[in-house]
Amino acid sequence: MAVEVENKYTTYLSFRVGKELFGIPVAGVREVLEIPKITPVPRTPDFMRGVINLRGEVVPVLDLRMKLGVQKIENTIDTSVVVVEQKGESDEDGITFGALVDAVEEVFDLSAEEIEPPPNMGFQFDTHFLDGVGKRDQEFALLLNLRQVFSDAALPGQLGSE
Repeated sequence: MAVEVENKYTTYLSFRVGKELFGIPVAGVREVLEIPKITPVPRTPDFMRGVINLRGEVVPVLDLRMKLGVQKIENTIDTSVVVVEQKGESDEDGITFGALVDAVEEVFDLSAEEIEPPPNMGFQFDTHFLDGVGKRDQEFALLLNLRQVFSDAALPGQLGSE
């Protein structure tokens, strides 16, 4: 009789920023949108593209290219906004935001054993934004820690607290 071992997998949504392949846990993804009308917000960092109206909810949108220091290009037909919900310690601490990416690809699964720590060199951006590196098909996916990516962003709801 074979003993079944339960493998814990995390499902990731893969997307491109520049030529790099990234992944974020699907559990935090609320939806993926074609680029909506983004309203700029004055006195915010360059990577803060503005806000969108998502069925009556004001959602800040950050440009991952600019946040990660990748050269800015014009939006294409594949450019998308990944709407993410980050849970906080309480319901009031959570935040919903959009991440502007160059192209959304597919979902894939990784086990904890398949994730390696990010290398300390060779990236054009700060690796403290990464939880690790995993392999998707024949390509490596950089697994973003979105809480870290957006932790230092001045989001519209937080502007008055400065």
